[in-house]
Amino acid sequence: MDPIILFALLGGAVILLLTVGAPMRPIRLVGNIAVKLVIGLLLLFLVNASGSWTGLHVPINPVTASVTGLLGVPGLVLLVVVKQFVL
Repeated sequence: MDPIILFALLGGAVILLLTVGAPMRPIRLVGNIAVKLVIGLLLLFLVNASGSWTGLHVPINPVTASVTGLLGVPGLVLLVVVKQFVL
């Protein structure tokens, strides 16, 4: 599948969840976690795209997406620091 179509579908799902909302609490919780994971994936993608000039590459996998999605920008900074200094 073309990445542009995949990102468009994910973006549409995020916008749909944000505008319509989920009527039931468990579905809303799953939707919030899914939105955070998608935002984490997008942040990792942006870091990898902009880091191509400096050689910075953080792998995109479920663990790094979860850390970035649930912790936000501090989680992203933590992953970059771990990548640069520990590994």
